[in-house]
Amino acid sequence: MRGIVATLAAAAVSLVLAGCGSAPTDAESTPPAPAPSATAAPTPVADVPIAAATPEPVRQPVPPVRVAVAAIGVDIPVVPVGVEEGGFMEIPDDPAVAGWYRFGADPSSPDGNTVITAHVDFPGYPIGPFSRLRDLPAGEQVDVTDDAGTVHRYVIESVTYYPKADLPVNNLFARSGTDSLVLITCGGPFDQATGRYADNVVAVATPVE
Repeated sequence: MRGIVATLAAAAVSLVLAGCGSAPTDAESTPPAPAPSATAAPTPVADVPIAAATPEPVRQPVPPVRVAVAAIGVDIPVVPVGVEEGGFMEIPDDPAVAGWYRFGADPSSPDGNTVITAHVDFPGYPIGPFSRLRDLPAGEQVDVTDDAGTVHRYVIESVTYYPKADLPVNNLFARSGTDSLVLITCGGPFDQATGRYADNVVAVATPVE
């Protein structure tokens, strides 16, 4: 804008001075050349990324349907479970059936722990296979079959007894930063008054690449 104003001002001053002199000669009668017009610089164009108007589809989980640990003779079906009244994870009554926490990760998830649990025992049922988790040594293989028929293999990293009040729930049920398999059952002394075991037995396994 300043360039345009300066050009127009210079042309106006020339015209005023020409009108103030004596009678124009032939040379003076020649009209002055028009001042060059100012040309505005082109506006640069910026490349602006455009986000998709529709969100990416939500990933559908692929539930585990079976868990097998050959070293301790475990081979049982798995069903999806949620949260019961009181905030505790649901567990199938039959100790020969395990429950997968459906609000967490599944074996095909890119992130988060897959949590599967089963009772040691329950009134009216025999002792369940998960009672043998306490005897599971590190390095043994665990196979989890999902609803699509894919077998996901893990290797036991640790087996730990936790008093129920000290169970590291946030770590075991983590939804990011890890992709372990977590198997949980009860263990330790049995409290006749409450009808519950004092501890949880937790086996953590890492996926085989």
